[in-house]
Parts: sequence; structure tokens; C-alpha cells
Amino acid sequence: MMNIYVSNLSFHTSEEDLNELFSQFGQVISTKIIKDNFSGRSKGFAFVEMTNTTEAENAITQLNQTVLNQRTINVKESKPREENRKRF
Repeated sequence: MMNIYVSNLSFHTSEEDLNELFSQFGQVISTKIIKDNFSGRSKGFAFVEMTNTTEAENAITQLNQTVLNQRTINVKESKPREENRKRF
């Protein structure tokens, strides 16, 4: 199983659009576009979870720097979030 980070999304891109796009490469478990808490508007990035690592890696290779809804998207493996460091 692999979690994929997709950025530079058009505000008009839906979770269904992403699910359809990534399903061409294998089974998609979930698709989540991250939205602003106050406005509900997309923040321009999403996470796609796929069941098979090989299929997910193929999707990353094939979809990175391609155009979706008139925007060139960035696609890469999602990394765990780092803890915020205090600034002094």
C-alpha cells in the first residue's frame, strides 16, 4: 500500500477526477483533496492511496508533470509529516 501526494491541482479538480485518473494504474483505496477549514475551497493538493506499491510507483512515474484540468500536476510518494520545530 502507498500514499501518493499530488500538488498544483486546479481548484476545479474533484476527488472523482483523481480517482478516475489513478484508477487507470491500479486499485485506488481513497482520494482526499485537502480543503481550507473556513472557506471549504481546495488548497490545491491531495492524497491518493493505492493498494499495490508497484502500481502506485508506475502511476507516479506516468502522471508526474502531466496536465490535469489545465494545470501541470506534481505527483510523488507521500512522506510522513515532520513535527513543527519551534522558532526562537
